[in-house]
Formats: sequence, C-alpha cells, structure tokens
Amino acid sequence: MFDMESIFSEGGVLSNYINEFHVRRQQLEMANAIANAINKRQILVAEAGTGTGKTLAYLVPALLNGGKVIISTGTKTLQDQLFRRDIPNVRAALKIPVTIALLKGRANYICHYHLEKSLQDDRVSFTTREDIRHLQSIERYARVSQTGDKSELSEIPENASIWQMVTSTRDNCLGAECPNFKDCFVMEARKQALLADVVVVNHHLFFADVMLRDEGLNELLPACNTVIFDEAHQLPETASLFFGESVSTGQLLELVRDTKIEAVEAARDFQALPLVNAAFEKSVRDFRLAIPEENIRLSQSMIEKNKRFNHTLNDVIDQLLELVKLLENQAERSEGLKNCWQRAADHLHFIQRWRDEQSSQNEIRWVEIFHQALQLNITPLSVADIFQKQLSATARAWIFVSATLSVKQNFTHYTAEMGLASAQTAYWESPYNYPEQALLYVPTGLPEPNHPSYIDRVVQAALPVLRASSGRAFFLCTSLRAMQRIYELLQAAEALDYPLLLQGQGSRSYILEKFRELKNAILIGSQSFWEGVDVRGEALSLVIIDKLPFAPPDDPVLSARIEKINLEGRNAFIEYQLPRAVINLKQGAGRLIRDETDRGVLMICDPRLITKAYGKQIWQSLPPMRRTRELSEIENFFAKR
Repeated sequence: MFDMESIFSEGGVLSNYINEFHVRRQQLEMANAIANAINKRQILVAEAGTGTGKTLAYLVPALLNGGKVIISTGTKTLQDQLFRRDIPNVRAALKIPVTIALLKGRANYICHYHLEKSLQDDRVSFTTREDIRHLQSIERYARVSQTGDKSELSEIPENASIWQMVTSTRDNCLGAECPNFKDCFVMEARKQALLADVVVVNHHLFFADVMLRDEGLNELLPACNTVIFDEAHQLPETASLFFGESVSTGQLLELVRDTKIEAVEAARDFQALPLVNAAFEKSVRDFRLAIPEENIRLSQSMIEKNKRFNHTLNDVIDQLLELVKLLENQAERSEGLKNCWQRAADHLHFIQRWRDEQSSQNEIRWVEIFHQALQLNITPLSVADIFQKQLSATARAWIFVSATLSVKQNFTHYTAEMGLASAQTAYWESPYNYPEQALLYVPTGLPEPNHPSYIDRVVQAALPVLRASSGRAFFLCTSLRAMQRIYELLQAAEALDYPLLLQGQGSRSYILEKFRELKNAILIGSQSFWEGVDVRGEALSLVIIDKLPFAPPDDPVLSARIEKINLEGRNAFIEYQLPRAVINLKQGAGRLIRDETDRGVLMICDPRLITKAYGKQIWQSLPPMRRTRELSEIENFFAKR
C-alpha cells in the first residue's frame, strides 16, 4: 500500500502540483478505502458529499496500483474532462508513466464508409444547404484528424442531422467486411484502448458492450484489474436500458435510408426493392402517428385496445416481411445490402416477439413515444441477477462512487437494485459548513401536490424569495408541464425584473453560460439541470424545487416493479419509490453549494416534507442545513450579503 498521507497532505505531492487542491480529511480516508478495495479486489460502494474531491480520491490509488483500469462516467462531458485534464494532472503530479485512452461509442466517430457514401450521392439524403456545407467540413476534418471524434469539430452542432449520415451504428457497421476497415477511427480507438493502462469510457458504452459485445470492451475487460464507476447513481437506469431490448421508428427509418442508398449503388436494376422500401417507410411513419401524444410511456396492456396502433403495427410487420424477402434475394450483391438484410430480419424478429408475447413476472413490454419517434421496449424488472453475473465472472475490484447513493447513510436500496450484496459500503459527509452556508426553507400554507392550483400556489410562494435573492436562482421542476407553467407565471409576474431562461431555448451548455454571464437570472429547468451542473459563486444563490421527485406512478416500468415487489410481500414504497426520490432530491439540492464560500437557500415547496411520516427521512438525508418555515428568515439571510 502507498502512503496516501504524503500525497494528500498540506505540502504533499498534489498540493505542490494542483493549484486548486485543498486538504480534506474525507478525501484522504476515501482514497485509503479505495486503495484497500483495489488491493483486495473487493466491491466498494462509496458516497462522498459535494466538495470531497472524489475524482482525485479514486484516481490516485487507481494510477498508483498499476494494472489495467477502466473508469466509466455518467456523461461524455465528464469523460472528456477526465481524459484531457484530471488524469494528466494526477499522472504528472505522481510522476508515473501511465498511458491513457478515451473510448466512446461508435456514433461519436466519423465513419469513412458512410462519409464516402454521402459524398457520392447527396441527392438521396440531403435537403438543406447547411447539410452540404457541414458535409464539406466533415470531409476536410476526416482527412487530417487522428481520432475522428466528432466532439473535436465544434463548429457543427452535436445534434445536427448530418452526423447520422457520416457515423455508423451497431446496426449499419460492416465490421471487418468494410472496405475502409484499416482506416477505421473506431477500430483505432479500440486499439489504443487495448494498449493503454487507463481507459475512460461512459456508462452507456460499458453496458452496451457488456450486453451486446459490440464496443470493443469485451477485449478490455478480461485484462482489467479495476473498474471504477463515477456518477454511479445513474447505473440502475442505464443497466435497465441495456439489459433490455428495443426498436424505434428512428432505427427503422435509418434502415429505409440505408437500403435506399445501397439499392442505388448495388441494385439499381432491381425495381421492386425501392417500391417495397417506400411502402415500408410509409408504414413506419403511419405507425408513429398512431399515437398523437408525445413524451409518454404506455404498457403493452394499456395500448393493446388502441385499434389504430394495432393496425399500423401489423402493417409495419407485413411490409417489413416483404422487405426482408427482397433484401435476402439481393444480399450477395454488396456488403451494404447484406447488412440491411440482417438488420431487417433482426428488427422483424423483435417486433413480432413484442406483439405476440405478453409481459411476464421478470420483464415488461411497453411503448415510449417521443416527439419524432415511437419505441417498442422489453425491459427486465430487475437488473440485479444479470449484473451479479458480470461481477462474479472474474476477480477484480469494482468501485462505485457518487455524491448520492444512500438514504440516511443506508445503501440497502442501491446494493439490492444492482446486485451488490457482498459490497463494502462507505460514507463521507461534505467538508462544507452547511449550517453556516445554507438554509432549507419549506413554505407554509401550500396544498398537497395533487391540488389543481398547486403549481400556481408554488409560484406565489416563490416570488418573494426570488425578489429577496435578486434572481440568481434555479427553479427545478419534476415535469416538463410544470416547467412550462412556472415559466409562463413568472413571465406574467409583476415586479420581477430578472432575466428568465427556459430549458430548451438552447443547448444546456449555452443556457448555463448565459446564466453565469447575466449574474441575476432565473433558470427554469427540468431533469437536465438536476445533476451534472456546476455554478459557483453568487450567480446561483437559490435553488427552488417544485415538489418531491417521486417518479410518476403511471410509468409502466415503475408500476410493474412496484407490483412485483408488493407481490413478494415487501413494501415497494419504502424499498424502492422513496429511496429513488431521495437520491433524485439530493442531486437537485447538490446544485446549491459548490465551494467553501457559496451561500444560499434551498426551497422545497412540497408540504409532504413536513406532513408525512417519511418526510423526516427525506430531509435527514440532505446536507445538514439550518431549517426554517419563516419567509422573514430567508429575507434576513439574503439581506446580510
């Protein structure tokens, strides 16, 4: 074991090299616990409050221990930060020759094959001059880039439609059969990852590979000594996503597009294929329109009475069956057509299975409707057994780190959900002085959240607090509908002369930058701003949360899990719903105090925090702020600045 004290102490290795380094007792203890778990190849679930310095606490022991390390993060932003800043800093401070690699999902890398196809026949896919201009920029970048990582081409928005034309997916990648295989950016990234000591991935990539053996990690994992999950609170949701199966109308339309391109190039003389492909495309678009709503989830049993849904689903299956037959007939003419045939057959098999089988005790079939797409899903009701198999496959250390994993320092919910029965658990409180720096305010006189005028009353209670804080606030909402209503009410409010920013009026990074620049703005946001957002200083002095973030009980996956737990004679509310709400609330509350000098108010509008028996368990899980129900105390708090 290495002497962590000499590394993390005042005048130690890190303080001499990293400008913003602060000595934290919690950080040193956490580093020692992680070093011990790595050394003994144990499972450690660790929660450390904001400001502990979690990243350094796991990087130092991971780099010093030697062997191969995989670090998985919740977001690509943190992934880039670790690779470009944090790991190089620690490596330089410790003076150790550790090699590092960044590995993302294939959709993040330009694909030479699809780029060439798009350049050869832009009539098929492009409708705007902007698309063509972006395509030219991508072509120039691909010629000189070492990585092909699209994040390095910042002039093109990440959500630009052109990216779909010049990157590959698991469905349409030709693999070793690709004529550009030797120059493939994805394969080069995997090669670098195989050679490196430390590989930085993200949760989506990790689980996509564990389940689909698709992203190159199956070659990395056998040689790996340590896996570290940062932002580990996101894992249950991500694991559910990848341990299940799904097909969306978006994927089906990608198949239509790729079939169209391949048919023009390799089967121009076969007139039947474009006709059947066009009929299939129409059936897919009609299928999406079968449900006019958007941003909703429906179980298979809820939707099976919808005649239009059933009719259009059957039509998709019939048309796809015809397309599969024709593509099989033409598959030998090109690798691209062969790939389209295999994808079409896989999609057909899944959709038929989704329609013809019913949800079971272990999984649920359901539909999610987005703005432009409809997705059919089969999701396991528990990921614990599946993930447990991964943990027990090889002896290695597994480290799970986050600021929000426990309820009152109890990790039972998380370890049960992830199948971590044998894990060690550890908790470190934040080093910040919450009793001095922050106030928790629950206003009086508000009705229960199911009251028709609840949101209007929330805004009335929030207005004097927003005036006292001079704006400088996040208004975090538990639904998009509430977010929109709160924005409208604040726009109409008299004597509230502060800039209003609404989630969706630009990218998250753009809105955050605007918020920091304005210094007195009110940002109204939903799930996007509950976590992974860091605004230090006086620009953010107030966080308002409209109500306790319990997941909607009509969500099909949630209701199926609740039913399963209750049928087993357990209490789903206490074991599952309440812990999830606490962890989400802790994430939102964590936006407020980001360093030693921050001061602010956390306003939680939901009266259940006071009136319900479980309310005490919730606020006791939050940082130890002073609590008040008096508006005058809030006004005095801000007046003292």
